[in-house]
Amino acid sequence: MILVDSSVWIDYFNGKKTSQTDWLDSALGNKPIIIGDLILTEVLQGFQSENDFRKAKKILLEFPFMEMVGKSMAIKSAANYRFLRNKGVTVRKTIDVMIGTFCIYYRFSLLHDDRDFDPIEKYLKLKTIRS
Repeated sequence: MILVDSSVWIDYFNGKKTSQTDWLDSALGNKPIIIGDLILTEVLQGFQSENDFRKAKKILLEFPFMEMVGKSMAIKSAANYRFLRNKGVTVRKTIDVMIGTFCIYYRFSLLHDDRDFDPIEKYLKLKTIRS
């Protein structure tokens, strides 16, 4: 399974051409992509138009869906954040540690365009898609 981070979905919905959005475009319908609650929230909150919001929600909810956060995942995420801090790395957004931890736990690959995932990949063995 592949989790696509909001950094890629946002560029995709905005029509921004990047190697990640190209990869996503070619993977749609061909690769096992999953959506999670954190990603869904981050993507949908950015739409200003109600019509665009509804269209994006319809598209995203066609993918298999998983809840990403609960007590166990919150504790694992906090432990990973602390581990990274002990390595001298401060991830700017806690939600990125949560997303990375989710992927590591379920052995999903992550497609992203966000440098906050780099130390999670380096130190915690997050699998990422290289586009």
